[in-house]
Amino acid sequence: MSVVVGYARTSTTEQVAGLEAQRRDLEAAGCTRLYAEQVSSVAQRHQLDALLDYIRDGDVVVVTKLDRLARSMRDLIDIVGRIEGKGASLRILAMSLDTATASGKLMLNVLGSVAQFEREMMLERQREGIAKAKSEGKYKGRKPTAATQAERIKALRAEGYKADEIAAKLGVSARSVFRHWGSPILPNSN
Repeated sequence: MSVVVGYARTSTTEQVAGLEAQRRDLEAAGCTRLYAEQVSSVAQRHQLDALLDYIRDGDVVVVTKLDRLARSMRDLIDIVGRIEGKGASLRILAMSLDTATASGKLMLNVLGSVAQFEREMMLERQREGIAKAKSEGKYKGRKPTAATQAERIKALRAEGYKADEIAAKLGVSARSVFRHWGSPILPNSN
């Protein structure tokens, strides 16, 4: 018996409404099993991996939009390959696209290529904008967080805090703490 399996994803934990909207749409599309996660598409997506391990021949994987599933054309091809390798198909609600049909497979490849092209163009415009701003002296980059707290890092170290405790307390990485750690604290030799 085939199962309709839904996958919902948002990039951050603050996007609760977006995740709930995806769940609602997936349930309305007949999904009887849902996998959901709040993680960037570049991070490890454990729920997507669990879904791909779960599906069987004849199952249908449903997502609301293409960008909830794949981060690039290569990623899309890999995921669709895993889905089809299990004998399942993919349905994307926002596109009314279903890879169970030949036209659905064609449209997925065309739209995936267009989406990748758009992303690459956006990144190119971003790089050009940064280069222009730098040449005009307007772009300084991100202000370093830990550098502004170097004295606080040293003070906390002198109070006996460990690097990971300082990092948590100041909201910076442990690596940043070590970068501003200062000279070693030696016990008095008197």
